[in-house]
Amino acid sequence: MSNPIRIGVQLQPQHAPHYGHIRDAVKRAEDIGVDVAFNWDHFFPLYGDPDGAHYECWTMLGAWAEQTSRLEIGALVTCNSYRNPELLADMARTVDNISDGRLILGIGSGWKQKDYDEYGYEFGTAGSRLDDLGEALPRITSRLAKLNPAPTRDIPILIGGGGEKKTLRLVAQYGDIWHSFADSSEYPRKAEILDGHCAEVGRDPAVIERSAGVSGDDEAALLAEADALAGLGVTLLTVGVNGPDYDLTRAEALCRWRARRTG
Repeated sequence: MSNPIRIGVQLQPQHAPHYGHIRDAVKRAEDIGVDVAFNWDHFFPLYGDPDGAHYECWTMLGAWAEQTSRLEIGALVTCNSYRNPELLADMARTVDNISDGRLILGIGSGWKQKDYDEYGYEFGTAGSRLDDLGEALPRITSRLAKLNPAPTRDIPILIGGGGEKKTLRLVAQYGDIWHSFADSSEYPRKAEILDGHCAEVGRDPAVIERSAGVSGDDEAALLAEADALAGLGVTLLTVGVNGPDYDLTRAEALCRWRARRTG
């Protein structure tokens, strides 16, 4: 199964004191040819001022669903711990319908302890959070199948992470897209482990789209890393941008790079 090269941008919902900064960034991302706009599921900034401006993930995705017409949208990634799985499925179905079928359900086990402590969630351990994710995924898919009205499509599930024993096993079982959080040097080993899990559960690894973030000290390094990842089979390449300005220069460079590759 061959997927086209797609360009994503993660509009990190931090350090934007007015939501208009983010609304404008989403519009610009759609205008320049980005394929997928992601945010993230945290309650406080991940870098810079730890108590700086920040917005919530899923209410924002509902706004993006109304604002945009072409972009796919999603979280990179939703924290499984923050919402009951059935509720999350219903939220995803609703945003899917608002967007006419453009939602990607990105999900992971969670890791930012400040979010848990400040909002009253049990942090547990990395292992317990992954176990919770493993219990949640079949509940999410079961609830999606029961909802009325139904989702407009089989909502693709993106699972983020590279944990070799549990996370990649869950990707093999439930993932339509795997976001590796690995660079081109680390990616091949992780991909080989995922392929092994797929063999164990009887699933063709080729049906799982491969996704990764792209970074570099300058544009040349960025595009070299994009070339390397694409050569390894990664077809969804995402660059992160920060508020309040949301500089999309690198996203534009990736869109031009994609156009050159596809002729």
